[in-house]
Order: sequence, then structure tokens, then C-alpha cells
Amino acid sequence: MPSYDLLVKNVRVVLPDRDTVEDVDIGVRDGKVAALRADLDADDAERVVDGGGKLAFPGAVDAHQHWGIYNPLDVDTETESRAAAQGGVTTGLTYIRTGQYYLNKGGPYAEFFPEVLELSAGRAHVDYGFHVAPMQRSHIDEIGHLIDEFGVSSFKIFMFYGSHGLHGRSSDQSSFLMTPPGETYDIAHFEFVMRGLQRARQERPALADQLSLSLHCETAEIMAAYTQMVEEQGTSKGLRAYHESRPPHSEGLAITIASYLAHETALPTINLLHLSSAKALEAAMTMARAFPHVDFRREVTIGHLLTDVDSAGIGAKVNPPIRPREDVEALWEHLLSGDVDWVVSDHACCKAEKKFGEDPDDVFLAKSGFGGTEYLLPGLVGEGRKRGLPLPAIARLTSYNPARRYGLNAKGSLSEGFDADIALVDPDRSFVATAADSVSTQEYSALEGAEIGSTVTDVFLRGEAVFENGNVVGQPRGRYLRRPSS
Repeated sequence: MPSYDLLVKNVRVVLPDRDTVEDVDIGVRDGKVAALRADLDADDAERVVDGGGKLAFPGAVDAHQHWGIYNPLDVDTETESRAAAQGGVTTGLTYIRTGQYYLNKGGPYAEFFPEVLELSAGRAHVDYGFHVAPMQRSHIDEIGHLIDEFGVSSFKIFMFYGSHGLHGRSSDQSSFLMTPPGETYDIAHFEFVMRGLQRARQERPALADQLSLSLHCETAEIMAAYTQMVEEQGTSKGLRAYHESRPPHSEGLAITIASYLAHETALPTINLLHLSSAKALEAAMTMARAFPHVDFRREVTIGHLLTDVDSAGIGAKVNPPIRPREDVEALWEHLLSGDVDWVVSDHACCKAEKKFGEDPDDVFLAKSGFGGTEYLLPGLVGEGRKRGLPLPAIARLTSYNPARRYGLNAKGSLSEGFDADIALVDPDRSFVATAADSVSTQEYSALEGAEIGSTVTDVFLRGEAVFENGNVVGQPRGRYLRRPSS
């Protein structure tokens, strides 16, 4: 019998945990990396793939997606996991919650989450998991059950939901969130979520470091006031108007509040999501110095790195907003300085008939969010190399770091014993982003016309091809990942 099920030869393997790029072959057996050495014998493998001198990255862990937010979850799981594979992603983590969108129902997670698992089972082309948001008081008491029964190790707070709508105008909290009468989704609730998760960590010391809370940091009251001002003045349009209606100091203030609550509740594992501006990163770094006992992780999206208010149209409306060029450059400065822990897509497929309002030029009538997981790895490799970002750092930002934080212990590296999740990247082959070339069901691209500086050509999930010569191949073979996973 051959020693290897798959042998990938003639590649430059990017190793984030060793901080090296090595000219070695990858031998795969039973879905795992079994050997990483030069000149492995091709006759000792059932299948041999010639990598053509390409870079071999660990499959990306896109730790921020939204399957099922605007389309049925069972549909999105299949179609948008295909887009994930196109972007070199082999694991997608989706944020899920009760309320409008997603399954459009409230109630306990004991009833809600099994339906999530049933709808997604057997449909994904990449491995996947879910972050869960405790939206009502009773959900806090379910945190331990979600960890033990379903392998959920990460939870979320949407700070702006307190009195501001998902898309920029509504303040009708109860019908939007579908929470019980008399309950409010506010700073006090955020505190109690933190206390509940810290209690769960203390009760599970072996898992504690891999149980974390993620926060969408924007301040509802600031945004409500500025939205009214921007609409009344009417001088700004499009993405710039949306940026001004949700100003960067709204992010900074929310980060400060969240950080102090983490200090107050002794919850050390905090993830600050999709930081979009210079002020957001300034606040995040200030809080890290103020509370060194809190293990902050900082996230940026590929969309905020590759576009700005002047280069994209209303299709790029998202929360927090796409920012002006000076904020984009600030994000890159922090990323190159090592202040950012991972880069994600925040992929939320929103088809045109839902995305744009009756007046398609009115940004405040458009839905928030867009797809982009297909650009995650090629976009960061392409632009990162231009800016001097080392290849192992790119592998840490797209794979190793989120895998470690979120309990994906078999993901994130191509070292022996890890899952054989491999993305082959041609770093010298660029392409122009266009919706027509994306396998997502979204009919437009927020990055339409942008040059993406590298190309993912082939992707293997646990040693099986899921993307080959630029095409998604095979039936869905993605698995639900209970976390922390072995």
C-alpha cells in the first residue's frame, strides 16, 4: 500500500508556526499532513499533484462569515461555502443569532441551534462552525450547554443593536431582536453576557483559554444622532455619507466601554471585530495598554483593506462602514506593525433585489453587508506582498491565529499532524474582481474592478480536492466542527 493518499510536490510551503517558507513536499494520509520533507517518493502515493512552484498556504480560516443572513441557511451553506473555497478558505465560522434574519425566530438556543445544525448538515464544501450571540437573558444561562452539547466555543455581542437598526435608521428593538417583553439589549446585558461566559470558563478550566467573546463595537446613540445630521444636511452621498453617519469615534467609544466591562467582569478573552478606522485601532491599542491582563485579539476585514469610500459603490455598504483612504492606510500600518491578529471576509451574501432600496442611489435604504470570502487569501497575498508583509505573517493572519483562538486545534498550519487543508496560490498571477467570475450567488461585487494581486488555483480539504484549476469540484464534504476540536 502507498504511504500517502496525496502527495503535493514542487511547492513552497508557508509555515506560520515556524515563520518560514520551505521548498518541501507535502505527504497526506487519512486527511492529515503525514510528512513534510523534500524529495518524497512519487511512487509512494496514490495521487500526486505538481504544484508548479506555487505557494502552499494552510487553508484559510475565515473566522467571520454570515451564512443564512439574507438567504436561507441551507442554501447559503452550499453556495457560499463554494465561494469560500474559491478564496482559499477551508474553514468558515458563521455568526448566528435569534431574531430577524437568519431563521427569523426567537426562543431558546436549545431549540434554535439544533435547527441550525440540521439545515447546514451535508451541504458545505468547507469545514464550518458557528459563533452564537446571547440575545436575551435566558441565553446567558445556555452558554454552558452550548459549549458542552454543541461544541460552541465563541460568543458575540452586537453593541450597536441597543437603539440602532441593522441598516441605519430603525430603532424598533423588540420586533427586530425578537426578545421577550420587558427585556432590553443594552450595556447591562453586555455585562451580564461577559459574567456568564467568565463563569462558564471558570467551570471549564481545561477549555478556558479557547472560550472567547467577540464584539461588534459601535455606539448606537452616536450613530443615531450622526445619521440624522447627515441625512438632514444632504451634502454627502454614497459610502462617504454612510461613513459620516457612523463616525470612527463611535467605534473608539464602544471599544473603550467593552474593554472596561471586560476588566470589570474579569473576562480576559476578548475579540474586537472588523476594526475599520484609525480611531478604532488607536482605541484598541490604548485599551490593551490600560488592561494588560485582558488578552485582546483584533480583527480587520479584507474589504476594509482593499477598498475605500471613493473606490466602491453602494454595494459595499457594511457595518462598520468602508472608510476613507486615510483610514485604509492606517489599517495597513497597524497590520504591518503586528497589531492585527487576523483578517476575515465578514462574508454576507446579499443579492441585488435585497441589497438596494427603492432608490438604489440612497445608501440609507440599502441593506448592510456583502460577500467577499472569495477574495480573502488572494487579496491579502497580493496586496500584502506589495506592502512588504511576510508570507508567514499572511498565513498567521488568515489561518493560524484564528484557529488557535477559536479552538480549531487541527487547523491553521501544514505541520505534521494537522489537517491537510492546503491552498495553492500563484503569487504572480493577478485578476480583476468581477461578480461574473465569483461562484457566490451575489450578483455584484463590492470590489468590482479592483485588481487582486494573486490567484488561488487549487484547494484541498483534509487532503481531498474541493477547488481545482479554478473550479469548485466534488460534492459537499465539509464537516461541522465541535470546538475546541482535537
